[in-house]
Amino acid sequence: MSEVLGVALSRQLQEKLYDKRKTAALEIERLVREALVVNNTTKVDRIIRAIVGDFAYSTLPNARNGGLIALAAVAIALGVDELALRLDVLVPPILSCFSDPDTRVRYYACESMYNVGKVARRHILRFFNEILDALSRLVADTDPSVKNGAELLDRLVKDIVCEYASYYSQQHLDQQQQFPSAQNTRPPSEPAFPAAPGSLSLLPEMLPTTFNFPRFIPLLSERIKTLNPFTRMYLIQWITTLDSIPYLELVAYLPEFLDGLFNYLSDPNLDVRTAALNLLGEFLKEIHDVVQVQKEQGHDDDAMRRPASTLSLASSFFVDTSKPSKSNATAVLTQSTSTSSIMSSKQSPNTKTLTQYPTKSSTSSAAPPPFQPSSYQNGANVVLDIGKIVFILTPHVSSSDEETQATALRWIHQLLALVQRVMIPFTPELVAAILPCLAHRVTPIRNIAVEANTALFKLVAEFGVVLGYGGAGVLYLGSEGGGVAGSGGGSPGVDVGGGFEVKSAVDALTKQFQDESEETRVASMEWLAMLHKKAPKKVIDSDDVTFQALLRLLSDTSEEVVKKDLQLLAQISMTSDDDYFTRFLLNLLDLFSSNKRLLESRGSLIIRHLCLSLNPERMFRVFAEILEREEDLEFASLMIQTLNIILVTAPELSDLRRRLKNLDSRDGLLLFAVLYRSWCHNPVSTFCLCLLSQAYEHASTLLQTFADLEITVQFLIQVDKLVQLIESPVFTYLRLQLLEPERYPFLYKALYGILMLLPQSSAFATLRNRLNSVGNMVMLYGLAPGSVGAGAQSEPLGLKWSELLMHFRNVQNRHERSRRTGISIDSH
Repeated sequence: MSEVLGVALSRQLQEKLYDKRKTAALEIERLVREALVVNNTTKVDRIIRAIVGDFAYSTLPNARNGGLIALAAVAIALGVDELALRLDVLVPPILSCFSDPDTRVRYYACESMYNVGKVARRHILRFFNEILDALSRLVADTDPSVKNGAELLDRLVKDIVCEYASYYSQQHLDQQQQFPSAQNTRPPSEPAFPAAPGSLSLLPEMLPTTFNFPRFIPLLSERIKTLNPFTRMYLIQWITTLDSIPYLELVAYLPEFLDGLFNYLSDPNLDVRTAALNLLGEFLKEIHDVVQVQKEQGHDDDAMRRPASTLSLASSFFVDTSKPSKSNATAVLTQSTSTSSIMSSKQSPNTKTLTQYPTKSSTSSAAPPPFQPSSYQNGANVVLDIGKIVFILTPHVSSSDEETQATALRWIHQLLALVQRVMIPFTPELVAAILPCLAHRVTPIRNIAVEANTALFKLVAEFGVVLGYGGAGVLYLGSEGGGVAGSGGGSPGVDVGGGFEVKSAVDALTKQFQDESEETRVASMEWLAMLHKKAPKKVIDSDDVTFQALLRLLSDTSEEVVKKDLQLLAQISMTSDDDYFTRFLLNLLDLFSSNKRLLESRGSLIIRHLCLSLNPERMFRVFAEILEREEDLEFASLMIQTLNIILVTAPELSDLRRRLKNLDSRDGLLLFAVLYRSWCHNPVSTFCLCLLSQAYEHASTLLQTFADLEITVQFLIQVDKLVQLIESPVFTYLRLQLLEPERYPFLYKALYGILMLLPQSSAFATLRNRLNSVGNMVMLYGLAPGSVGAGAQSEPLGLKWSELLMHFRNVQNRHERSRRTGISIDSH
């Protein structure tokens, strides 16, 4: 060291006092200048190696301080061209001092790098990632002077980047595919100092003296995850600066750091939240502008339709060119006018300005001319990876932070308005994110969610078409004519790249059945109904999980959900064959059998709503055929009782009742026979069916068998309800027939039989008063069987009433044995 710098100069460079170190630095600058004059580059290199080895990497803080100021002096003396050749030696020691435990060393490292950057200008961009990585930590330093020094250095770097930023070219994006191994190469021009975490090697055709996104974006993606509010604000400022530079088109790389920006919305620091929200608003506006520009130029949406995995990180090339700074407000500091005054005032870590080393204009290398393409239009060549953006947004819709939720929903809503059909392939992810917010307690969030859901629903409903079937017959829906052909494993000639697998959407909607909000469950029903209309044969099968979930949803606490569920189930049944229809009703009966409370509370509502959409006669025939073979006799009796009340009272079944009254026709008679055989599970319902069908003679015969039945309290309650039904408008015709005793003598016999079964209750008094009101007519005409005119005692069209009565007795005997078996088991 003494041979190169001398003992006195070396000792002076390690002095504690700043003025002495500054004097030594000025002497070193003189030595370097003299060596350059005689072209003695060997001596220059020896001086640099001595400063780096003996001072910059010294274990003594004062020595490191002296080494840093000496390196700045050497940079001033070298000038741009000579300094560019030696940056690989000068910059790494300064970078290492950024993380020094001594506060003063960190401050002087900022000062030294500032002066090196002022001389090197665009050449310092070779170390941009390393400098930015260090500054992102220094801005959060606990020492105010270090933070101040880092901020001033940051201004200089921003100024250099704005001046020498590279032009984004879509052509280079396509050329990248020719260099699959570019990231694994290390050109000789790349700095030997280890790159910052997350940074990539230089790609072909990239010069280290220009700022380019492919090397910067990986570092930003890694640093954006920081939790420190100062570092977060620092990164936001850098993103804002880069976004303001023409030609760079930072929005093309938005997916690489968008997730981090959304995380900033929940930062405890208000300034960070506000800055992040404003920046996201600017990016959303840029996306809008890009889409509009490309639409005006007639560009298609192939790039935006591209799946998220097809666009690689930092896959673009950048042309080595410079352009004027958009703003001159960054990195402008007072400059000295002569070399003798570069350190005329004492500086310390508490000083708010940095020592500046001026450069000579004669040593500055000319910057390349600015690139101003006449054909360039902002946003015209940008590739927006909508896939990545959507996948980033959807998790934030479920964030616990309301601002994050609202912003994510606002982005989704805007994208649905901007790119529309491009959004269709992401329907499964979107519905899973949006639907739970439809009942959000915050009104603005709820309103945005409703608007987004409505927009997506209309989009799929209007433009969604069956694109084809992929592997294993998987159904795809999407926008017609869009997408990447052959993706998704589809059949030859089937284009499914622009669509989504319907099963994925159905599964996502089925999961929403468990949501606690009624609005979400209703919306999921509406979505399933719409998708089923698109492909009725493939969306929902009676054996799949979704169908079973729809059946279970019939027990939902919300009546609106149950109605939507019934509409969907009916819609499925209408487009299915007889086997499916039968399986559906069988599953419905199984649900009622396992959930008696559902049958009692919602059974009538469910069946009546199904009758509105389906053929009531077809439903009741299938119900009757299934219940006739039902092994659970108690459930069969309860179910028949429910069906009978619906049959008698529901306005939706007026046509079915009209057919049952006409036993003179073969269809009416066969319908009566089918219902009768299952109605036998409940005696009172069977009797009511006979009254409804005007089979009064058979009804009076049934009453005689009631004497053999066990008259329980439940039985009497049903008889009481029957009396009330007789007094209802449905049986008006029956009450009018009491005025013709000569034609309907068995009607009187049946009603008097009911009167004899009843205890003397209100129902008994009601029926007795009704019969007494026509008692004089009975006495006038009598009840002689021979006077029957159009009675129902005959057996039209081969219907054997005696066989029906025998079937009734057999069924009731089964019920009696079942009750006795149950009593016997309970007694033991």
